Amino acid sequence: MCATNANMSVPPTRAVDDGLILQARAGDRTAWVMLVDRHLDAITGYAWYMLGDKGDAEDVAQETFIRLMGKVGTWQPGGGASLKTWLYRVAINLCIDRRRKKVPVPVEHLPEADGTAEVVEMEQTLARVQAVKTALSRLPERQCAVMTLVYYQGFTNRESADLLHLSVDAVESLLARARRALNASLAPLRDELMER
Repeated sequence: MCATNANMSVPPTRAVDDGLILQARAGDRTAWVMLVDRHLDAITGYAWYMLGDKGDAEDVAQETFIRLMGKVGTWQPGGGASLKTWLYRVAINLCIDRRRKKVPVPVEHLPEADGTAEVVEMEQTLARVQAVKTALSRLPERQCAVMTLVYYQGFTNRESADLLHLSVDAVESLLARARRALNASLAPLRDELMER
């Protein structure tokens, strides 16, 4: 028998999540911590890709788990959506709400860099990353949600369709439109983006 590392995360499975929810409902704080540990990084990562801001992503993840706290008392094991699906649906809706409310804030100019090769390379890398994030954030909400789920979170088209209450055909159509929009938006930067 192999020893297991206590810090290794267990893949999210419905039975494990349902058991942890029942334990949390009974007042087991360790079970709550385990639930959060199992899903927090994925939810935060999804929100970060959707919103392009780590602070906003952390806020969305926190609100998602606050809503889960309210749901624990009425959670029906084995009924309805899995916890993973439920968490993503809440996060998706919170991200869409936040995107609709967000007012662009002008970024102050940073002081000039010293021009060393390392600093220049870092600035170029950051500029490329920012260009992709900006292009992604300009997509319509559903396109951004689907792109983020499929390309950054590793969901299948079927899983994404279930999360967004869409057909697989609709997801594939959204992906195709999003890819076209990103290609058009990033075309002027194509050579720069392909350097690395």
